[in-house]
Amino acid sequence: MRTLVCATVLALLPGWLAAQDRVLSIGGGVTEVVAALGEAGRLVGRDTTSTYPATITALPDVGYMRALSPEGVLSVAPDLILLTEGAGPPETLETLRETGVTLVPVPEGHSPEAVLDKIRTVAAALGVAEKGAALADRLDAEMTAALAQVAQDSRPKPRVLFVLSNSGGRLTGAGTGTSAAAMIALAGGQNALTGFAGYKALGDEAIAAAAPEVILMMARTGEDAGDHGAADLASHPALAATPAGQAGRVVRMDGMLLLGFGPRTPEAITALHAALHPKAP
Repeated sequence: MRTLVCATVLALLPGWLAAQDRVLSIGGGVTEVVAALGEAGRLVGRDTTSTYPATITALPDVGYMRALSPEGVLSVAPDLILLTEGAGPPETLETLRETGVTLVPVPEGHSPEAVLDKIRTVAAALGVAEKGAALADRLDAEMTAALAQVAQDSRPKPRVLFVLSNSGGRLTGAGTGTSAAAMIALAGGQNALTGFAGYKALGDEAIAAAAPEVILMMARTGEDAGDHGAADLASHPALAATPAGQAGRVVRMDGMLLLGFGPRTPEAITALHAALHPKAP
């Protein structure tokens, strides 16, 4: 179904899109695709989630992708807006359409196939379909190699609890159907939260029932993948009581690398697999 949607979007794109050079990219994964295609020079703005590569952060920030305002978006005078699925709100998008700005929706998804769909859609919108095909082929090969490495690891799959946020000791965790759950599975782990879909606040009982062997969190600025969790465990008794807490296993990774499902997906799979299945000393 997703491939059909992607094909439909591509078929509807007018040929004159290639001539549009004032491009606004909304969504970190989409922006990474633009950069990977070598088209970052056409960008006139970005959203708050677009932080990679680092040079992108020099562009004007028009706001968070789910809370865009017409004024913020139009302040950079785009003639083409690439929008990740879920960007909005809807009333802002309707106002933008009324101005005559071209909006191209980019399909979101949490699979290797979805990454390739995203690349082809963005490349077609920018008028560089051949570049898109080359990038998709390269990433397809890299993802195949990364997944083969995971498949060759015969060790048990650890139960992983992804913690999206910690607000005053109130944790938000990732259930089924999330990008975090998908990446955990691709990297050779199993999501510890299966009783609900999406992201949800967690009580102490839910954390105990999840019994994670690894706690996965987004890295703070400047942190690399790896164990950085002693303070997090000490500040939350429910986490400290889990198998992950008792073993001190907290893994932090860059949020967009881990959850963006963009051109760095092979790197994310490899890095998370290495963190979940460390080599014996």
